[in-house]
Amino acid sequence: MGPRGRFDAGDEALTVLCAVRYNEPMEPRINFVTLVVADLERSRRFYIDGLGWTAAMEAGGEVAMIHVGNKLVLSLWAESAARAEIGEVTRGGTMPFTLAHNVSSPAEVDAVLTTARDAGATVHAAQPREWGGYSGYFSDPDGFRWEVAFNPFPIGDVTLP
Repeated sequence: MGPRGRFDAGDEALTVLCAVRYNEPMEPRINFVTLVVADLERSRRFYIDGLGWTAAMEAGGEVAMIHVGNKLVLSLWAESAARAEIGEVTRGGTMPFTLAHNVSSPAEVDAVLTTARDAGATVHAAQPREWGGYSGYFSDPDGFRWEVAFNPFPIGDVTLP
């Protein structure tokens, strides 16, 4: 950093700052993951009472929002309320995506899966994975599948959790 707190053109920090600046109309970022749920109270019991997560906001039996990361919110939206905005909701089969919760050890994977089972989830036991980690899955009351994983390898420059 140069005099008076300004960056000099040769500063490594300035280069890094410029490398993450986006000139595209949409920077790669997610702020909300919204799960449209058949029964909001049942989902609330699972996530808030069962898993012990804290509701940041709840609105009239239509939505519950939970902070799950820095500027990331998990929104549980009652299907009956969602229809007015997004149209009909269809269900059935395995959803073609998963949500993931990474932890620091295989023992933590097993502990989280036990908590999910105790909260009413359908659990698929953890096991060592071909890619070198350890993971298992649980499905919430609406069938949304969560992976609980220990990944000993960084993804780019980021190590999870």
